[in-house]
Amino acid sequence: MARRPGAPAAYGEDFSFVSPLVKYLLFFFNMLFWVISMVMVAVGVYARLMKHAAALACLAVDPAILLIVVGILMFLLTFCGCIGSLRENICLLQTFSLCLTIVFLLQLAAGVLGFVFSDKARGKVSEIINNAIVHYRDDLDLQNLIDFGQKKFGCCGGISYKDWSLNMYFNCSEDNPSRERCSVPYSCCLPTPNQAVINTMCGQGMQALDYLEASKVIYTNGCIDRLVNWIHSNLFVLGGVALGLAIPQLVGILLSMILVSQIKDQIKLQLYNQQHRADPWY
Repeated sequence: MARRPGAPAAYGEDFSFVSPLVKYLLFFFNMLFWVISMVMVAVGVYARLMKHAAALACLAVDPAILLIVVGILMFLLTFCGCIGSLRENICLLQTFSLCLTIVFLLQLAAGVLGFVFSDKARGKVSEIINNAIVHYRDDLDLQNLIDFGQKKFGCCGGISYKDWSLNMYFNCSEDNPSRERCSVPYSCCLPTPNQAVINTMCGQGMQALDYLEASKVIYTNGCIDRLVNWIHSNLFVLGGVALGLAIPQLVGILLSMILVSQIKDQIKLQLYNQQHRADPWY
């Protein structure tokens, strides 16, 4: 039968605006991060159960708790993306896109604020490092983390090696009965070539020496300055990491918006077909 003049071109019954490529690409994209989120939650729960209640309490946020929270949020977000793409649910897809956009903007804002208020960020880092020094002997994992950082960056303490007086075991006060009084951890010591056995007492009495004398045995520069210098010398690497984190988020936002648009077009087509199915000119 002739089609009414001006009517849209007819599509076959099997035609769909929804691209299987976009649909399943978004699904598997979210499925990957869904699995990663479950691993993060499992690792965070395991770490939390294996640690004492006061473990890493000196840090701004317990890494185990942070891992669990981020993992749960990622799980819920990717759940919306998985189910939304598979079931072609506009509400879930829009929720996924909106939340992912908010996360991206928050990360961008945090980076900008950290750059603008670098002095305050430096002060916060200094506070965290000082708290870590205070609790150095309280937790083995924290101790290993500090030792790794000091050896990696070739530094000692926050501002200088004398910051280790903040720790009750290394404090230089006369009434300190510790055998480590006025010392620094072995990780502050300069490396000795071909050393077979690590001398864990190499930092004995170093805080009592001036900078010139101490610098012959240990690192005297603080870790904050070393960390800042490392950041400045690795800006391209850090920028690449930031870009690597941003690209998957932008891809997820783009794919979800494309799929929502396609689903809306498909709904319009179905409504049009239903309205004109009984039209004798259709």
